[in-house]
Amino acid sequence: MTRVRRLTVLGAAAALAGSLVAIPAAAGSAAAPHPGRAAPDRATAPHKAPVAVGYGGAVSSVDADASAAGIAVLRAGGNAVDAAVATAAALGVTEPYSAGIGGGGYLVSYDARSHAIRTLDGRETAPRSAGTDLFLEYGTPLPFDQAVTSGLSVGTPGTPALWDTALRTWGTRSLGQVLGPARKLAADGFTVDATFRQQTADNEARFRDFPATAGLFLPGGKLPAVGSTLRNPDLARTYGELAAKGVGALYDGPLGRDLVRAVRKPAVRPGSTRRVRPGRLTTADLRAYRSLKQAPTHTRYRGLDVYGMAPSSSGGTTVAEALNILERSDLSHLSERQYLHRYLEASRIAFADRGRWVGDPAQEDVPTGGLTSQRFADSRACLIHDDKALTSPLAPGDPRHPTPCGSAGRAAPTTYEGQDTTHLTVADKWGNVVAYTLTIEQTGGSGIVVPHRGFLLNNELTDFSFAPADPAVHDPNLPGPGKRPRSSMSPTIVLRHGRPVVALGSPGGATIITTVLQTLVNHFDRGMPLADAIAAPRASQRNAARTDLEPGLWNSPQRSQLEALGHAFTQNPEIGAATGVQRLPDGRWLAAAEKVRRGGGSAMVVHPR
Repeated sequence: MTRVRRLTVLGAAAALAGSLVAIPAAAGSAAAPHPGRAAPDRATAPHKAPVAVGYGGAVSSVDADASAAGIAVLRAGGNAVDAAVATAAALGVTEPYSAGIGGGGYLVSYDARSHAIRTLDGRETAPRSAGTDLFLEYGTPLPFDQAVTSGLSVGTPGTPALWDTALRTWGTRSLGQVLGPARKLAADGFTVDATFRQQTADNEARFRDFPATAGLFLPGGKLPAVGSTLRNPDLARTYGELAAKGVGALYDGPLGRDLVRAVRKPAVRPGSTRRVRPGRLTTADLRAYRSLKQAPTHTRYRGLDVYGMAPSSSGGTTVAEALNILERSDLSHLSERQYLHRYLEASRIAFADRGRWVGDPAQEDVPTGGLTSQRFADSRACLIHDDKALTSPLAPGDPRHPTPCGSAGRAAPTTYEGQDTTHLTVADKWGNVVAYTLTIEQTGGSGIVVPHRGFLLNNELTDFSFAPADPAVHDPNLPGPGKRPRSSMSPTIVLRHGRPVVALGSPGGATIITTVLQTLVNHFDRGMPLADAIAAPRASQRNAARTDLEPGLWNSPQRSQLEALGHAFTQNPEIGAATGVQRLPDGRWLAAAEKVRRGGGSAMVVHPR
């Protein structure tokens, strides 16, 4: 990131830290104020809008309080990395079922000074004691829900390490400074909306089995009411400890010891019939954790440079391969049926190759260059026929030795991946850009709140395959010691002549890849404005027998037209929740978020115009 001169006077730094706490307004509330503290002022609550245009920088996320935290940092002179961490920390308060310091993620950044794209892998890691049998009992895979709600599913969190590395390398503010807005938000509280209440209701049964979780998210033993204020003083204190002591408090300190204790000896409600298996995480696993700087994935598409996240995420390689397959088609002049057919087939093929080849490159031989090459994509594109859909599971190709319409072994179905996560996109007045996707895996993670610390633990290790989908096919995503489970997170930045055009990403498990792919194609090929490309109804084909369709396509003429080609569909009420930013020709930033999904997102700019 282009650096802003650091404040060197302690008094000025202290003033800045104070301003960062004070600028973002906490969400308003109709609930009674906390004893000794005034209730948040509803008149100053941030406005939630899906589109914003202006100067000075932009932030787009799923939550207005989180976007406001990022905007506050930009207004105080911070850069895009500073604002991204501030936004992410605030999401840990208001979107705790999707993200937080108990999880991990991936960050892609553009530096305006050097025009370089850089990435950080903050994915969680398995304990060093983990083997391929991590989720097997007596040789049989555990039921998925039992594996999720357990200490076994918890990987070493990577989010705090990623924040620390990003700020130290590319930021201009300290961790303590950028945590200020989130600390205030956690202490003052945020307003519960219908989405948060429903997500709590969906998790109510398992949350009640963990006293620390129930105490935080079921106040008074009841679901939080829409419009009430939910406060998290434990998280405010935890953020304060990280601000004062740095992330060493988690990776080699008392916070980490509390985390490990919660994993290895989950505190379950007396009388509960739920069997909660203990995890294997140790303090040594925490001390060994590192976020990884690595080269991005890259492909050329229609004269644009598309950059994404390399393995351990499969997002960058799979989006790139699908785009390369579509490169030879003039999607702008096809009918809606023809376009959707080719988009779905390109995604089907790319997912077949993802399943065979992508895993943690530290322990697997991942042919990233081959997967993102035009030569390999061309060898796979010949599988697509305009008059007939392919059949899934489709066999993978071999990116090391591409042959036209060739395969590299037997087909294997795509394994399940949780559908939750969150994404934020940030730009600053210098032209720096960040696309950052972070998660605790499925909604509510493992369900385990670290007692007295105010945050949920991830269930990221259930992103591993519990066992090979087909014993005859090598699975690169089986558990292993210190291994990072394969992810689908796809933070993406698109450049033209070395300058940012669009940055975007989405939550949604494996549907992240198709959401990002479809949004890119909607925008660049189908001519939709970014906000409309995000809002358009989605279809997600992941080398499965049936394709997920949102209602807008399920109820359209295109469904029967595609079914006539052999496609089969399942209705999905909601796929993904994208956010993005776009650099307009006149120098303004456009921030775009969802109009409806997840209750609508929050786009903001520093100086609206």
